[in-house]
Amino acid sequence: MTRSTAVLWLRPILAAGVLVLSIVGATNVATAGEVTFVLPIANGRLPENMRLIRVQQNDIVKLEWSTDKPVSIHLHGYDLETAVAPGAVSEMTFTARATGRFTVEPHLAKGPAGGHAHGDILVTIEVYP
Repeated sequence: MTRSTAVLWLRPILAAGVLVLSIVGATNVATAGEVTFVLPIANGRLPENMRLIRVQQNDIVKLEWSTDKPVSIHLHGYDLETAVAPGAVSEMTFTARATGRFTVEPHLAKGPAGGHAHGDILVTIEVYP
């Protein structure tokens, strides 16, 4: 086999290899999504079917909160806090960079030492890699 024949014979194989590598590489590339959740708090709770949210790492997550009573809520792990007032929608938006389970809880009155207490968990957010 001459050198030019060998090059012609290898060219389709090399092209196929590059195509396979491109396809495999593309399947491992995760693109961030934008997801929105509408979360109505009534009597200090969310409906049962809204208490677990699952997202992918690097998703842009928007939580749209409404309530029947004034409340301040805190997303643990991301250290986000927002006040929610009746008749209004309060947004809490973050990029889900950290993976794991994170809870959102209402803040209750401040304690004598200046700290605060939390109420029952409103929602748990699971961030998957």
